[in-house]
Amino acid sequence: MGANDLPTATHTIAVHRPASARAASGSPTPAWTIEAIEALFDKPFMDLLFQAQTVHRQHWSAGDIELAALLSVKTGGCPENCGYCPQAAEFDTGVQAGKLMAVEDVKRAAQAARDAGATRFCMGAAWRAPKDRDVERVAELVEAVKGLGLSTCATLGMLEPQQARALKDAGLDYYNHNLDTAPEYYADVVSTRAYQDRLDTLHNVRAAGISVCCGGIIGMGEAPVHRAGLIAQLANLDPYPESVPINSLVRVPGTPLADSDPVDPLDFVRVIAVARITMPRARVRLSAGRQQLGEAVQALCFLAGANSIFYGDKLLVTGNPEAQDDARLLAKLGLSATRTAVSTPEYTA
Repeated sequence: MGANDLPTATHTIAVHRPASARAASGSPTPAWTIEAIEALFDKPFMDLLFQAQTVHRQHWSAGDIELAALLSVKTGGCPENCGYCPQAAEFDTGVQAGKLMAVEDVKRAAQAARDAGATRFCMGAAWRAPKDRDVERVAELVEAVKGLGLSTCATLGMLEPQQARALKDAGLDYYNHNLDTAPEYYADVVSTRAYQDRLDTLHNVRAAGISVCCGGIIGMGEAPVHRAGLIAQLANLDPYPESVPINSLVRVPGTPLADSDPVDPLDFVRVIAVARITMPRARVRLSAGRQQLGEAVQALCFLAGANSIFYGDKLLVTGNPEAQDDARLLAKLGLSATRTAVSTPEYTA
């Protein structure tokens, strides 16, 4: 059964979208209602995976996995209070604030990532919103990484329109700015910014011609309806993101969410599957928390339609499987890494 065969409902929880996106779509009515997405989550597990894998094979090569590397180019000291983040200045997590890395140091890290098989190189900086001079310095990093033949991505916090354009001019291919969770649950996770701030940055990035990388985190105490709400937000962006990272919360001591209950592994697989069905042409990235999932659950995630992973032993300041372990797992499953960087959107709206 395809996405168009799903039942729709007349009543839906409001899906927050930028005014420009609503105008471009011609209607404020979302293409995916909360009820339709909840119906997906409620399907028998095997049926859901079968549908997700069917959708996946309609749009992607079955064994193709993108390897992306992630480097923290400016660590710690962030003024935001995101409850999951060890880089927030107000949380005692042992993460020390640092300065922006030098161009040559970032270039060496990107070269090592490329040599290890990565085709996309992502740079993260712990800012709430960078200053224009910060963006100028990051633009130098983007140019250096782009010169190595890698697809480039950055996550720097909230962006103004002119900052997004400057990054585009430097050669930035993707900008990551996660929605984290549903709008109804967002205030339980972070109070230093509003959900609309997130959407505004995504609009500024899209308007500058940069592809969007946007997903969320599972396991922050949210209810099932919030997971459906997150997917609705993502799937109803106009267009939906080219990359959708799905993270399993890494419970870091010292953060407010450190004592959150672990996610049921099969529930996490369901999120991957629903993301694949509702956003068929997006790269669905199996992101943070893979260490705690284990090989069998990761294999189910690939079956559910995940076709991208972060490659390397560290994600910003938290752990990640060793590269050789990932290579061994992909070989066991008969999966192969994407060999060339994709620097243009994987689909057009």
